[in-house]
Amino acid sequence: MRLAPTLLAVLLPVATLAASSTPARQGKGALDRLAFMAGCWERRSGARLVEEQWMHPRGRVMLGTGRTTRGDTVVEYEQLRIEARGDTVTYHAQPSGQPPAAFRLTSIGEGAVTFENPAHDFPQRITYRAVGRDSLVARVEGASAGRTRGIDFPYARAACPGG
Repeated sequence: MRLAPTLLAVLLPVATLAASSTPARQGKGALDRLAFMAGCWERRSGARLVEEQWMHPRGRVMLGTGRTTRGDTVVEYEQLRIEARGDTVTYHAQPSGQPPAAFRLTSIGEGAVTFENPAHDFPQRITYRAVGRDSLVARVEGASAGRTRGIDFPYARAACPGG
């Protein structure tokens, strides 16, 4: 299964995380550290608009959604969930109606997080990294067709619709 660029846009070969990065300390505390992702994010290129929106962590879950439009046509969409169960935090992505894929938290630092699933086709790694208060870079990376590749999705903070 290939993840849609929408997921990739808020997600993220991942550059080494900040020196404050630690092995994944999981559970609710780790989920609370992902609040930097909450809000509305977008990336515009001509008639193409990629949007990603994340709710604040609550009830051991962060819910997210993404869509890519070209003009007034939806070309991709994605349903996202980051969930803490016991000591495990997992990123779940379901792009454009495909079967869901799960990625386990492997690293978390100040304003940066990495999720991995080595058994997934592409990507195997998803990273989110805050760049100041108003920018977020999502990165997806992994092996595809025998080559390692990575794609960055830089986002700017946007006003949330209706808010």
